[in-house]
Amino acid sequence: MSSVLLAGPAVRAVAAGADHVTMVCGPRGAPAAALLPHLDEVLVWEAPWEGTRPPPVDEADVEGLVRRVREAAYDVALVITPYGRSPLPAALLLRMAHIPRIGADTTDHAGSLIDVPHRRLPGRHDAEAALDTAAALGFSLRTGDDGRLRVLPPPDTTGLTGNGPYVVLHPGAATPARTWDAERAAEAVALLADAGHRVVVTGGPAETALTRQVSGGTAVDLGDHTDLRTLAGVLRMADAVIAGDTGPAHLAAATGTPVVSVGAPAEHRSPYGVPAVLLGTDVEAGTGRPGLDKALPDDVVRAVRKLMKERM
Repeated sequence: MSSVLLAGPAVRAVAAGADHVTMVCGPRGAPAAALLPHLDEVLVWEAPWEGTRPPPVDEADVEGLVRRVREAAYDVALVITPYGRSPLPAALLLRMAHIPRIGADTTDHAGSLIDVPHRRLPGRHDAEAALDTAAALGFSLRTGDDGRLRVLPPPDTTGLTGNGPYVVLHPGAATPARTWDAERAAEAVALLADAGHRVVVTGGPAETALTRQVSGGTAVDLGDHTDLRTLAGVLRMADAVIAGDTGPAHLAAATGTPVVSVGAPAEHRSPYGVPAVLLGTDVEAGTGRPGLDKALPDDVVRAVRKLMKERM
């Protein structure tokens, strides 16, 4: 979901100079792709090199993707990958699909796989690097487009959240390593309420026990009450969003809402284009785990206060 949302500005740049834009992404990113403006089609394919539990290589499945892309006769392909990931596997399949012009951000020796290789500038955010690569292919944003993350207008969710201002806390994550400790999250809810904030806790179908525990008797519990489009509506109307996972953080940024990131992501994956406070460190020394344990409930309350002052 994060990578798809961060690709949104580059998608808009391509759409400004193309008659039809298709995104190829995995099943976990497809709901986010459906929210991107100026995207005409989403082709869902689970790559055997992506995700925490990638599928085995299936020759028929790979051949099916190549055939579908070849039959569509695309003119140009832009391969967008997060920092440190190689675009070469995708580029190989796109070349096999006879796409005549392929561009990607890469430091690899690409041989004949990539026609327009682009090397990202130091310190560039993933969203900026994708835009830079699109520009190298000749695609630029429309006049007046500020290049921030965007999603299609979400629905009114007042019926779920109730009336009045609120902050959102999203404690869960796609991986356990980015799930904030439930007791600390519950303490943050209590402290936020004591500070005068109304709190809404969000989560997916598998996180109802977590959202129930974190909400306690204080917050509005929306665990398993939102699909991604509805969640965007909930985040859009919040004063601030607190999240450990990057997906909800980027979705909040795409709706223009400030973000408190618990267990701060790396700079190239931080909330983009909105005021944000990064708590904790990206990775604890020797553990490979985000520094969630270093983010205290008091820190969260102070961060929310800071963001709300900046928004006034």
